[in-house]
Amino acid sequence: MRRQASLVLLNILSLSRLPMAVAFILVPDAMVRATLVVLAALSDFLDGWIARNKGLATRLGALIDPVADRAFMVTAILVCYLDGLVSLPEVLLLLVRDIGTAVGFVVARGVPALRRVELKARMLGKVVTSLQLLALLCVLLFPPAVRPLVALIALLSLASVVDYTRAVLRARMKPREASRPPVGDGHGTRGTPMPTARK
Repeated sequence: MRRQASLVLLNILSLSRLPMAVAFILVPDAMVRATLVVLAALSDFLDGWIARNKGLATRLGALIDPVADRAFMVTAILVCYLDGLVSLPEVLLLLVRDIGTAVGFVVARGVPALRRVELKARMLGKVVTSLQLLALLCVLLFPPAVRPLVALIALLSLASVVDYTRAVLRARMKPREASRPPVGDGHGTRGTPMPTARK
């Protein structure tokens, strides 16, 4: 019961980024919006840290967390675009990773061979998310730093999409390799075992 309550609280912490996204739309003040960005970043760090260190990681939480992240991030970036704070090319570059992973998710769920692959966060993706939050702060508080950050985010986003794709394909290949029969000579005798490589 205590674990269940902890999981509910953890999911509420993740979902708190959704009302933050709504507040970002409704409140035009730059300082308030910057505070919301910082709070979103803190909630993202906290729910991940708690889930890992308290053994509360679940498949549902692994789905809620990135959805809440993307909801806040995409909303904030689009609001900044509508307010004239960023250009359309900058918006597209900021969202390269999100577009790529969204397409990848649809493909992974649409292709039967990939449905069993567990989709996990990758380090490059976490770096891109952190830089996106930093870019949002710069859009609101220090515009001269936006262009260099957008260029860096675009490059790392492309690398992240490639890394994510490779991880999914590697995970898909593991079940195949595990299901292969032992190597033999075709006559019921075992093949010669390969020497173990030293680590």
